[in-house]
Amino acid sequence: MADIVLAVGLGGIFVAVVIILATIGVFTAEREQVGRSLAALNAIQSAPTSMRRELDRPFKERVIDPFFSGSTGLGRRLTPAGQIEKIRKRLDAAGSPPNWDVDRVLAFKVLGGLAGVVATILLSPILLGFGVFPLIIVGVVIIAAGFLGPDVVLSQKADARGTQMRKDLPDALDLLTISVEAGLAFDAALSQVARQTEGPLAEEFFRVLQEMQIGLGRTDAFKAMAERVDIDEVRSFVNALVQADAFGIPIAHVLRVQAKEMRTKRAQRAEEAAQKVPVKILFPLIFCIMPALFIVVIGPAALQISHALFHK
Repeated sequence: MADIVLAVGLGGIFVAVVIILATIGVFTAEREQVGRSLAALNAIQSAPTSMRRELDRPFKERVIDPFFSGSTGLGRRLTPAGQIEKIRKRLDAAGSPPNWDVDRVLAFKVLGGLAGVVATILLSPILLGFGVFPLIIVGVVIIAAGFLGPDVVLSQKADARGTQMRKDLPDALDLLTISVEAGLAFDAALSQVARQTEGPLAEEFFRVLQEMQIGLGRTDAFKAMAERVDIDEVRSFVNALVQADAFGIPIAHVLRVQAKEMRTKRAQRAEEAAQKVPVKILFPLIFCIMPALFIVVIGPAALQISHALFHK
């Protein structure tokens, strides 16, 4: 019994010592951490005013914006001047998407190229098994895809917007013709069409009206619209309006002729697309449908023939 009491007492003393040491360690660690924090605050307070002002700025302004600026500068050096002008025209054709400008596109091109380099480095252990030449080819393709990716996205946006404008133009011209023949002035009729319709064509009509309100002439505003959009149908419509203003032709007659011509062109485009279907479906038919059809039709006969020849 005495041995048990002695063991319990020693265990209690050991636990008490451990608790005391842990408590001292915690307080010491907290005191050191507080000391480090106070030292950091003192260092910040004693730092120069310019450094404190720099540290108070958001992370986006201190890191992200300079990185994008450097990427933009590198993109301008790698991109010819003529290509920069083409990017600006594609942005206009795409409707100037929000948060998109020439500098941002160039920065994304550089970042895409860097991402391609990183992807090539990560894939190099796998591709080296096939040889150095395949690694070089795949690396060039990946880097080029990353660098040209923003151009492809921007071109797709511009093409989709142009297709939608070609689709909406005949109906908009019909509505514009009806409004003018009902007695509205051309500017009022154009405003009515812009309010009653939606899509990129309505946005362009709104922009034309805004440019006319700030003092730009009607002819110059429509010429700027044709240059931004760069669509044959819109260019034809603008040329007809310019000639009507120049020669004094009644605008209602010009609009009626243009609406009829646009409807005819839309029907022709539909017929052209329908005639392209057999050509487009030829390759899926040859490589996907015909092999499956041959397997279903000829497969049982081939099995019976092979069984009759080789299993007699």
